[in-house]
Amino acid sequence: MASAITDAVVKTVVRAVEAVSSSSNSSSPSVNGQAGVLEGANPTKYTASAPITLFIIQAGIVIIFCQLLSYPLRWINQPKVIAEVIGGIVLGPSVLMRIPKFEETIFPKESMPVFNNVANLGLIIFLFLVALEVDMRMFTSNWKVALSVGLAGMILPFGLGFGIAWGLYHQFHNDGTTVPISFGVYGLFIGTALSITAFPVLCRILTELKLLRSNVGVTVLAAGIGNDVTGWILLALCVALVNNNSGLAALWALLCCIGWILFLVFAVRPPFLWWVRRTGSLQNGPTQGVVALTLLLVLFSAFFTNIIGIHAIFGAFLVGLICPHEGGFAIKMTEKIEDLISVLFLPLYFALSGLSTNLGLLNDGITWGYVIGVIACAFAGKIIGGTLAAKANKLLWRESFTIGCLMSCKGLVELIVLNIGLQAKILSQRTFTIFVVMALVTTFATTPLTKALYPPWYQRKIERWRRGEINWDESPIAPSESESSSSDPSKAVGDQSSIQRMLVYLRLDSLPSLFAFIALLSPQTEDTPKPEGESIVEDTGEGSKAPVRITRKTKPLEVHGLRLIELTDRTSSVMQVTEDLAEELYSLRDPVINTFRTFSSLSPGTSNNVAVSGRVAVVPESSYAETLTSHAADTSSEFALIPWSEYGSLADFDQPLSLMGGVNERFKGGAHLEFVHKTLAKAEKICNAGIFIDNGFGGLGPRPSQSPGGLSRSKSGVSLHSQHRHTPQLATYPIITDRTHHIFLPFIGGADDQVALCLVLQLARNANVTATVVHLKYTDSTGDDEDSVLLATLRDSLPQEVASRVVFEESKLTEGKNKLSETVLGLAQVTVGQKKGGAGDVVVVGRRHGKVDTEAAASTSRVDVGSSANGGSLDLSKTVGVVAESLVSNAVAASVLIVQAGGKKK
Repeated sequence: MASAITDAVVKTVVRAVEAVSSSSNSSSPSVNGQAGVLEGANPTKYTASAPITLFIIQAGIVIIFCQLLSYPLRWINQPKVIAEVIGGIVLGPSVLMRIPKFEETIFPKESMPVFNNVANLGLIIFLFLVALEVDMRMFTSNWKVALSVGLAGMILPFGLGFGIAWGLYHQFHNDGTTVPISFGVYGLFIGTALSITAFPVLCRILTELKLLRSNVGVTVLAAGIGNDVTGWILLALCVALVNNNSGLAALWALLCCIGWILFLVFAVRPPFLWWVRRTGSLQNGPTQGVVALTLLLVLFSAFFTNIIGIHAIFGAFLVGLICPHEGGFAIKMTEKIEDLISVLFLPLYFALSGLSTNLGLLNDGITWGYVIGVIACAFAGKIIGGTLAAKANKLLWRESFTIGCLMSCKGLVELIVLNIGLQAKILSQRTFTIFVVMALVTTFATTPLTKALYPPWYQRKIERWRRGEINWDESPIAPSESESSSSDPSKAVGDQSSIQRMLVYLRLDSLPSLFAFIALLSPQTEDTPKPEGESIVEDTGEGSKAPVRITRKTKPLEVHGLRLIELTDRTSSVMQVTEDLAEELYSLRDPVINTFRTFSSLSPGTSNNVAVSGRVAVVPESSYAETLTSHAADTSSEFALIPWSEYGSLADFDQPLSLMGGVNERFKGGAHLEFVHKTLAKAEKICNAGIFIDNGFGGLGPRPSQSPGGLSRSKSGVSLHSQHRHTPQLATYPIITDRTHHIFLPFIGGADDQVALCLVLQLARNANVTATVVHLKYTDSTGDDEDSVLLATLRDSLPQEVASRVVFEESKLTEGKNKLSETVLGLAQVTVGQKKGGAGDVVVVGRRHGKVDTEAAASTSRVDVGSSANGGSLDLSKTVGVVAESLVSNAVAASVLIVQAGGKKK
C-alpha cells in the first residue's frame, strides 16, 4: 500500500516537472531569445508575445510595393490610392499568395488582428483628415448648384444600385460568409456604394488639372462636399441597421448619433474654439497640447459611435467637421499628422483591401457580367445625373459632361465603404472583389476622361467667349485692350521688334536683378521743346522767360509676373489651394507679388514707367514649364523672362551654402535644368524668351570665380561672441558709385541673334546704358545677307542720343564651335566688368547658331548634369547654347542673358 502511494507521488511529480519544462519551452518566444537570430530564431515566426517583428516585415513589404507602383502611375496622373490597392492585390491571393508558404510565412492568419488594428487606427485618423478637408463654406456659398448636382449625382446611381442589388443579393449573398439581412438593407448599402464620390481624390485631380477656378471645378467641389457628407450619413444608417437586430434598436442608435452630433456642435465646439484661440493656435498653428486634445476628441468620438452600433470612422469624421478653418488651422493641423498617416497607416489599410481581393473568384461568365454591370451602373448613374443637373444650371454641354465624369470618381472613399461592408459581413468576398474592380476602373478613368472632354484649349476658348472677346466660332468680336496695344497687330506676338508686354517668372532670390532689368527696359519719358513757330513761354519767376518744354507720356511697359508654388503630394498642399480658392488669396497676400507691385509704384513717371500685374499658380513641379508658357499665351506676352536659380534648384529659398561647391554647382541642378529646357521648348511656339543668369546685376558685384576648398571654421560655432566678431567679414558688399550698365552683344546671326539685337537696342534707350555690338562674320561669308541688312537698318535708324551710346564693330571668325566660344569669351573679358563700383554689366547672346549647335550636339559639355526625364543626356550647353555655356563656365564678370526667338520669328 505504501509502495503504491510512493509510486503514485513520484509519477505525479515527474509529470508535473515534465509539464512545466514543456510549457516553458513552448512559451519561450522564438524571436526574443537572449541572442535572437544569433541563436537560430526565425524572425518571420509569429508569436503573440512579440508581434512587432513580423509586423515590421509586413509593413516594410507593403510600403515598398506601394512606393514602387506609385512612380509609373504618377506619370499618367493617377492617384496614389490606385498603387496602394494594386499593391495589396499583388500581395494577396490573386498573385503572390499563390506561391506556396508565402501567406503562412508573411501574412499568417494569427498575425492579421495586429495588422488590422494598426490599419484601422490609421483609418480613423485619416477620416478625421478627410473631414478637415471638407470646407462647408464652399457648399454654403454655392448651395443651389451644389444641391442640384449633388442630389442628381446621388439619386440616379442610388436607384441603379438598388436595381442591380437584386441580382447580386440572390446570386452571391448567401455564400456562408455573410450575415442574414433583408434585401432592403443590402440594397441600401449597394446604392450608397454606387452613389458616393471620393472627395479627397477629386480635390487632387482638380488641382493637378488646374480646374479649381473654373465653373467645372467650383461646381464639382461644392457638389462633392454635399455628396460626401450625405454618403457617410447613409453609410452610418446602413451599419446601424446591420449591427442592431431590431429596427427599434437601429432607431435608438440613430437617435444617439444625432444627439452626439448636436453635443459636438453646441457643447464641444465653443469651448474647443475658445481654447484654440487662447493658446494662439488659430494664428500660429496648433500647439502640441491642442494636437493632443484634438486627437483625444477624435478617439473618444470614434469610441462612442462604435459602441452605439455605428462605425468608429463616423465619429472621427464628425470631429473633423467641427474643427475651424479660420487662420489656416485645419491646414496646419493636417500638416502635423498627414505624413505618418499617408506613408504608413493608409497603405496598410488599402493593402488590407487588396489582401481581401481575390481576382480568382471572378471565374465565370455570370460573375463577369455583374462586373460589367456594376461598372456600367457606376458610370451611367453619375455621368447622366451630374450632366443633366449641371446643364439645368445653364452650363455648357461639354462642361456638364466633364462634371458628370468627375463625380463618377470613387477612389479611396469607395474602398473604405467596401471594407466596412466586408467587415460587417454585408458583402461576400466575391461581391467585394467585384466592387473593388469597379472602384479601380472608375478612379483610373476619371483623369483621362476629364482631359479629353475639357482640354486646355477648350478652357481658354470658353474663357474668351464668356468675356465677350470672340464668337463661338472663335472669330474676334472686337480687339481687346491688350491686342490694340501692340505696335503692329498684323504681326505675331513674337515678331514685335520692341517689347511692350512681357511675362516674368518671379523668384524670391532673383527679385533684385529682375527689378533692375525691368527698370532699364521700361520706356523713358520724352522731354522735348515746343516746336518752332509757337510763342508759348513761361515765366521763370526771376524776370526772364523760357520756352515751354513738353513732356510726352509714353505707354508703360506691361509686365505680368507669375509666381509658382509647388503642389506636393500632401493633403495640406491641396487644401491650401482649394480653401477659398487660395490662388486668389495667395495673389493678394504673397510677399513676392506685393513687392513686385510696390516696385512698379515707386517714382511713377520718372524711372519706372511700368504697369504690372501679378498672380500665383500652385502646380506640381512637372507643370512649371507648361504653366509659364500658358500664362505667356494668355497675356499675349511678347517676351518671357526666366531668371536662373541662384542656388540651382526650383525652390527659391534655399540656403546660400549650396553655393560653396563652386561656380558650376549653380548649373548642376538636374530638376532646374530640365525646367529651363522644357520652358524654352514650349515657349518657341508662343513668344520670344530669355534666360537671365545673374552675376552681380544691380550692383552686388560678380560672384567669386573660385570657391573655398572646404568648409573650415576658424572660430567656435558655439561661442556667440566669436560669431559676432566674425559677422562683419560677411558684409563686404561693394558700394555703387556708378549707376551705368554696359551691354555686350556678339552678333553672329540667325533668328535668336536678331531678337537679341532688337532687345539690346531697346535697353540702350535708357540713359544709364551703353552697349557694344560686335558683328562676328565668318571668313568665308560674302555679300549682304539678311543679318547684315538688319544690323545696318537698325543702326541707321537709331536716334542721335541713343547712337552716341552704342558702338558697332566687326570681327572675323573662323568656323568651329571652339573658335566661336573662345572668340566671344575673349571679347567679353575685355568689354564688360571693367568698371569698379558699377551697377553690373550684361552679355546678351542668342541661344542657337546654326551648324555650331550641330557640332556641339556631338560633343560633351563641360557642365554635365546627367540624364533628363526623357532618358536623354541633358547638359548646360544643350539648354543655353554653346556660347552662353562658355561664358558661365569661365565665370565672366557680367550677367548673361540668353535669348531665344519665338512665335513666327524663329
